[in-house]
Amino acid sequence: MQANVTFVGNATTLLRLGNFTLLTDPAFGMAGSRVYLGYGAWSKRLRDPVLDVLDTAKVDAVLLSHLHGDHFDREARRWVEPTMPIVTTEAASRKLRRRRYVAVSGLPTWECREWTRSRQRLRITSVPGKHGPGLAARLLPDVMGSVIELEVDGRLALRLYITGDTLVHGALEEIPRRLGDIDAMLIHLGGTRLMGMLLTMDDRQGTELTQLIRPGLTVPIHYDDYQVMKSPLSDFVTRAERQGLTGITPITRGDTLDLPLRPGVTDVHRPHNPVA
Repeated sequence: MQANVTFVGNATTLLRLGNFTLLTDPAFGMAGSRVYLGYGAWSKRLRDPVLDVLDTAKVDAVLLSHLHGDHFDREARRWVEPTMPIVTTEAASRKLRRRRYVAVSGLPTWECREWTRSRQRLRITSVPGKHGPGLAARLLPDVMGSVIELEVDGRLALRLYITGDTLVHGALEEIPRRLGDIDAMLIHLGGTRLMGMLLTMDDRQGTELTQLIRPGLTVPIHYDDYQVMKSPLSDFVTRAERQGLTGITPITRGDTLDLPLRPGVTDVHRPHNPVA
């Protein structure tokens, strides 16, 4: 049974988890394109996404951490069919329904959405996220992290945490307490700054969260695609090494990385019926 992540660019990944395929935070604009971040702020893309990895992908659902231009841009909106299942925040779901996306699930924090296919179950749980400091968070789109659990015959095969565009804050401590040990984490970094405010984790906050979660595998994403990102990936890797953190595994755009399945998972082949 496969469980892997392909890095497309920024926060966009293709997750093949057993019999399921998810696309996260689709943003398909090429280098030089601009995205709107709200309140008159724009940012230019600096890196091309690797879109050919999607050519043969049969995506079951989109997982959208929040509705910002660098996570769901104009080009992605053309690609995502109105009937494609989308799992996102409650606030984003309301806006997407007005744009005629008819299969949107808006999840309150700690609520989940499940699919079952053959002997496998995929569960997505919304977990806390905070996109800005203090009162600034109220001016930014609601954001969620996600914990994805893959079960086979009722046994947990993988627990994957995708941080979303969050800063480190106290509510994140509840994630391992409520949901258990995390096998792998996709961590949104970049140290995004607007008007001097830190809006996504930099190297210091990234290592702080990695120490808190202690996943077996940590895969950095969302770190150098846009002009507003100020904290290089190398700073995070260096700081993590100095602090003795293990399992830090950068991934190149277009490459695929295996995710750690728990021992004793039975191999199950993928059927062709779509998720409901």
